[in-house]
Amino acid sequence: MRTQVAIIGSGPAGLLLGQLLSKAGIDHVILDRVSKDYILGRVRAGVLEEGTVRLLDEAGASERLHAQGLPHGGFSLAFDGRNHRIDLSGLTGGKQVTVYGQTEVTRDLMQKRESGGERTIYSADNVTIHDFGASNPFVTYESGGKTHRINCDFIAGCDGFHGVSRHSVPEDAIRTYERAYPFGWLGVLAEVPPVSHELIYANHPRGFALCSMRSMTRSRYYVQCPLDDKVEAWTDERFWDELRRRLPKENAEAVTTGPSFEKSIAPLRSFVAEPMRFGRLFLAGDAAHIVPPTGAKGLNLAASDVHYLFEGLRDYYVDHSTAGLDAYSQRALLRVWRAVRFSWSMTMMMHRFPDTGAFGQKIQEAELDYLVHSRAASTALAENYVGLPF
Repeated sequence: MRTQVAIIGSGPAGLLLGQLLSKAGIDHVILDRVSKDYILGRVRAGVLEEGTVRLLDEAGASERLHAQGLPHGGFSLAFDGRNHRIDLSGLTGGKQVTVYGQTEVTRDLMQKRESGGERTIYSADNVTIHDFGASNPFVTYESGGKTHRINCDFIAGCDGFHGVSRHSVPEDAIRTYERAYPFGWLGVLAEVPPVSHELIYANHPRGFALCSMRSMTRSRYYVQCPLDDKVEAWTDERFWDELRRRLPKENAEAVTTGPSFEKSIAPLRSFVAEPMRFGRLFLAGDAAHIVPPTGAKGLNLAASDVHYLFEGLRDYYVDHSTAGLDAYSQRALLRVWRAVRFSWSMTMMMHRFPDTGAFGQKIQEAELDYLVHSRAASTALAENYVGLPF
């Protein structure tokens, strides 16, 4: 098989890049080691920046998002038993975020791709990248008992943290930066109305909590927990009791409880790999970086990577210029590190660390108090939360 761009990974980054390439008439193929059903079964966050929504508009995959997504012009920081609203729209000149699940973004992009007859290869075994440092890279994979080969001009590695793309790069050609956090997030999904029409981020002596939603009838809640906790030890009753303890009284009394249909514990990590280009191999999304979910940046960073990579590929094939591809890693990493800094700062400010102690808790409360009472500080928070331009 011959194509212009081979995309490894059919998550949101790979699918969004593929759809943009389709609109530009650039031939490509997507392959993934897992099945379509497995991908759609993964539960992920879903707070979309305006830039991400704009890219989905450009890809022609945003009709359902605009019909069902929940625009949010603010969120609350809860501490010292009170809620403090951050007016995103008022502080940023009318900007907002949209709550819409990542699984739904993936589903929309898949359906758009299928309706256009584009090629996607699922359940591809032993995917291997070859000669990406030369002018004629190719990808091999196994399916149906046979080895297949895809010759291409470029390879886009959109296959996540554990994917083959980054792991194919020689160790001496890449540098990684990592911070693992000493706790996890226990999250549940339940068919209950959300406690608030906007997100609530809570700092509490018992630990962090987040009240979020997928719709006005489906809620997503999280509580900070030790990394060695077991999901089986958390009954629904125990979870709801713990969540309410960490919220202001008015919110705790308004929580609607019900049986959860998804429950999991996720570790938190900050991770960046540099550079993001290796010859004709380009990393995008979780293949290159991971951020804690505290700042809602993971999916949005993948979208900005795709924006820069697509611009470079379009310039190459349409204008016969390599400038965009040559600048890809530098442009993407500049925005990546700004988002990593924001996610790290939110994580440090909202969570209880083993060494936080009474003094650390007071410092966090003082920082939060300054943040919500200083327009300059609130504006900086809002600008980062709605998304820096790309």
